[in-house]
Amino acid sequence: MAETKASVTWQENKAFMGVSPSGHNVQIDADKEKGASPMELILLGLGGCASYDVVAILQKSRQEVLDVKCELTAQRAETVPAVYTDIHMHFVVTGKDIADKQVERAIRLSSEKYCSASRMLMQGGVNVTHDFEVVAR
Repeated sequence: MAETKASVTWQENKAFMGVSPSGHNVQIDADKEKGASPMELILLGLGGCASYDVVAILQKSRQEVLDVKCELTAQRAETVPAVYTDIHMHFVVTGKDIADKQVERAIRLSSEKYCSASRMLMQGGVNVTHDFEVVAR
């Protein structure tokens, strides 16, 4: 297994500075004043991972993709730990002559095979669902 290293350093109050394995700074704030909360970053990570897959798969399928947006809706448990119980991803794919069948395939492959974040959350018991719409341009 490959080892990955990152760091998180306390700044003040509930604010931290994260440094990713690639050296990028990420502002983290449990109060959501100076940055996204840790749980918000999990959602963004999932959306980013899945969106990357969908774009890459559609491009390899020779689809003329102009834009992909992933809108995430999540529910959390009412008690501590307030884990995500359900996450729904709605993909809005914009392009020229985009085939619904190709978008459906790209999302399925991301969910079932390629998106590490999605697989990890699902294996942890999170109900991850998705749907999509295609916008023609």
